[in-house]
Amino acid sequence: MAGVKSLAKDTAIYGLSSIVGRFLNWCLVPLYTNMFPAAQYGVVTYIYTVVAFALIILTYGMETGFFRFANHDRYDNPDEVYSTSLVSLGVTSTIFFALTLIFLHPISDALNCAGHESYIWLMALAVAVDAYTSIPFAYLRFKKRPMRFATLKLLNIGLNIGLNLFFILLCPWLWNRCPESISWFYDPGYGIGYIFLANLITSALMLVLLLPDIMSVPLVFNGRLLKDMLRYSSPFLILGIAGIMNQTVDKLLLPVLITDKAEAMTELGIYGANYKIAVVMVMFIQAFRYAYEPFIFAQNKEKGTGKLQAYSDAMKYFLIFALFIFLGVMFYLDIIKYFISPAYFSGLRVVPLIMLAELFFGIFFNLSLWYKLTDRTRWGAWFSLLGAVITVTLNIVLVPRWGYMGCAWAALACYGIMMLASYFVGRSVFPINYNIPRLLFYCAVAAVLYVAAMFADFHAEWVNLIFRTVLLILYMGIVCRTEHITIKQLIHIRR
Repeated sequence: MAGVKSLAKDTAIYGLSSIVGRFLNWCLVPLYTNMFPAAQYGVVTYIYTVVAFALIILTYGMETGFFRFANHDRYDNPDEVYSTSLVSLGVTSTIFFALTLIFLHPISDALNCAGHESYIWLMALAVAVDAYTSIPFAYLRFKKRPMRFATLKLLNIGLNIGLNLFFILLCPWLWNRCPESISWFYDPGYGIGYIFLANLITSALMLVLLLPDIMSVPLVFNGRLLKDMLRYSSPFLILGIAGIMNQTVDKLLLPVLITDKAEAMTELGIYGANYKIAVVMVMFIQAFRYAYEPFIFAQNKEKGTGKLQAYSDAMKYFLIFALFIFLGVMFYLDIIKYFISPAYFSGLRVVPLIMLAELFFGIFFNLSLWYKLTDRTRWGAWFSLLGAVITVTLNIVLVPRWGYMGCAWAALACYGIMMLASYFVGRSVFPINYNIPRLLFYCAVAAVLYVAAMFADFHAEWVNLIFRTVLLILYMGIVCRTEHITIKQLIHIRR
């Protein structure tokens, strides 16, 4: 239980930076949806979708590989693993940016940004920097320095938001009143390009602030170690590409599968804006991931069966809090929806499907420990490829008929099948005694409360909110009673 408490504390710290940071970043969605038409916001969504692919390729599973080999019996020097990883990512990131510059025009044409080549090279440089700094951030997690990690992440988000407000709100205001004060650097026609410029500036600052951590170890490169790391991590590249396909290929396919291109970009903008509402679940999963990977590799060093119980408990508490987040978002959606422009409200129906899809993905990630700890990482690649096939197939079938709703159903089916496949294969390879009846009980409780909240209508929004708040409290009451958790114990865990 001590290990689970440590996991909970680290998740809380990582979660603070992730949740607060993502929430603040989330607040940019109403800015974008009110300042730019849906078609332009569709361009932003499209470019960031490609960026997500590029970031997965440029990190090629080295984060997980770093944690595995920093705790490996064969290599007793974590700093050598860290330095080797830095050199590898530094070289590949530099090559990526150089190739982008060489082929800038054809890449811009392919991404529907002809005439706006600066969008591409700005994001390419930002991605190259972010890929490189992923290892220093992983090193902070390895060294159990969640406070520095959280501080840097919050600073990153804060600067990004500040620059967005500066370029998108303050500069147009100044341009209308005293254009000479900003004409030397500001172009009112650049529009969404300032979103990408703000991203690059924040990424560059993170690199500067991480220099002490980058230079804190001697520069060492071990070719044999890198070969072993790449052999271990290469399936994670396939897993990552397939995984990011599962998350983003719908946004790439939607403009292709809808005949009217103007309508397609509008639908993509609506879908992308409403997808952002589900970011609360994504934030929790990301915070859990930051703490969970160091946790499972450290626990694996322990002797005896206690570690298996710790893994089982981690799954249980993950599901409890994930269901709480799902209910919280759905119960207060009538308030949360105002984070986007009313012009985008037609897409709110995708929110529960995306929230459930992300919950399934979180369970899949939790289950992934069996192939990470047994060095059978190829299974992760197979599961993700299976999900990619399902996603692409269902998008091709459903999007022409249902539009962005087809994207949401495809995501739900993809993650649900991946979750089930990983569970059934994993229990024969690395059996963990998950308390399945208890987990299903919490799912059933959440489902009943959700249905009750959605079907009960008191014809007054404030009464509905009070009723749903009572249901949310009831859920936590059932959890605490079932797990025999008291207020005193909750306070003790916090400490």
